[in-house]
Amino acid sequence: MNDKELIAQHAADRVADGMLVGLGTGSTANCFIEELARRSREQGLKVTTVSSSIASAIKAQQLGLPALDFEQVNHLDLYVDGADEVSPELTLLKGQGADLVREKLLATASQQFLVLIESNKLVERIGQHFAIPIEVMPFAWQLVKKQLEANGGHGDLRQNANKNGYAVSSHGSLILDMNFDVQIDAKALNDMLNGIPGVVEHGIFYALATTVLIGVNGQIQERKAGHC
Repeated sequence: MNDKELIAQHAADRVADGMLVGLGTGSTANCFIEELARRSREQGLKVTTVSSSIASAIKAQQLGLPALDFEQVNHLDLYVDGADEVSPELTLLKGQGADLVREKLLATASQQFLVLIESNKLVERIGQHFAIPIEVMPFAWQLVKKQLEANGGHGDLRQNANKNGYAVSSHGSLILDMNFDVQIDAKALNDMLNGIPGVVEHGIFYALATTVLIGVNGQIQERKAGHC
């Protein structure tokens, strides 16, 4: 069992009967969905799920997990997802995929947000390895980009996989991938992005994670918000 599978199993073991569980998106989230389905099948665990993406919804459906539509949900007991980067104060960077709006909605609505990562995702500061994805209204992207550049950012629209056009998020937004050379702390960056008109959502998940499980060479480390 690799580290990704180990932390997914550990997270699935924390799910209790009757919980409404949010399912994240990506390879780590897929491992968790598989483990949750195994517990449901083998141990009779009764849960309901809601997914942050079409891909996760299809996987949950194929594995027989009961699901609600996004529009039916106003709170969750637990949301489980991965992250691209995690800083010492448990700020996350997400969004190398394209489901930021749904992911942040579920993270905000959850009583607990459990983040599953391998140790290579730990960073000293957000944006250390990846550009910060910023979903923008298609008609506003140039105005938003100018505002971001005025605040020390540089970058451009994300291209699609075929490199023959621009990537579009599941929400229908364009995505600016921006780097900030000036050292801006995560809270200030989060507040700045939240305050720019035309920004739909962005990849900084500030003060949302309650627990981070880290897989390190067959062992699990746990960090809780406020106890880093």
